[in-house]
Amino acid sequence: MNVFAFIEAEKAGKHNVKRACELLEVSRSAYYQRQSGVPSQRRHVDAQLTERITAVHAMSKGTYGVPRIHADLAGAGLRHGRKRVARLMRAAGLAGKSPRRWRATTIADPDAGARPDLVGRDFAVDPAAADTRWCGDITYINTWQGWLYLATVIDLASRRIVGWAVADHLKTDLVDAALTDALIRRRPASGLIFHSDRGCQYTSAQHARLAAAHGIRLSVGRRGQCWDNAVAESFFSTIKTELIHRQPWSTHQAARQAIFEYIEGWYNTQRRHSSLGYLSPAAFEATASHPRPISLAA
Repeated sequence: MNVFAFIEAEKAGKHNVKRACELLEVSRSAYYQRQSGVPSQRRHVDAQLTERITAVHAMSKGTYGVPRIHADLAGAGLRHGRKRVARLMRAAGLAGKSPRRWRATTIADPDAGARPDLVGRDFAVDPAAADTRWCGDITYINTWQGWLYLATVIDLASRRIVGWAVADHLKTDLVDAALTDALIRRRPASGLIFHSDRGCQYTSAQHARLAAAHGIRLSVGRRGQCWDNAVAESFFSTIKTELIHRQPWSTHQAARQAIFEYIEGWYNTQRRHSSLGYLSPAAFEATASHPRPISLAA
């Protein structure tokens, strides 16, 4: 029912506008403003807010949903409720991207020696604990030139991708290249824990030699338990949702370049993470030297 049309009809019938507004729980100022054709202040703010929401959504290449857009607006000093942001996004036809279900890709080596799980699903974030615990994994990317494989090293304390490598093979050289990349970039102290699944690359003697040479303690999750390496699995789900599965990849080079831009230009430095209080990994690490209260609510 259009309450303003009803009030107008009541007015035309010589009835009291004040009484009609009271019965319909509508303010007289809103009625007269509607009659004047001048948009209300709230509608004006909604229009401006929708423009900003659309810009943030486009900046994220269509990946941000309500929580991250709300956090981005708050970071810019625009304090509006999540429900208002959600309403305006629905009205504008905007929505974020949801990750697909995980799919197990680990190829275990049945002859590999036993190694402990030094993480035990403790994935707590702490900017002061950077470069003390890393995790790694491999994922597959389909291109017209054949499969491309991405190996990553993630800092559990900040969720930052500290090292990565791509190749057209699944040899141990791939995971060693990613770990070496991380070591060169971060130069961690001896005693760092590097956690992975039981894939044959991570349990190989070659990989163990690289770890030993840098004072790294190797850790592995349990067989068939993807949640033991949930941070790595989560990143692969995210990059596939926000980048890999959004278009076909004609060449390895095209995919490699897109991955570089995503990790170095977006994920590490700009993308807001729910587990980090909606800060980027780089911004979260910076709080170690400039501590401030951080809400870690997802």
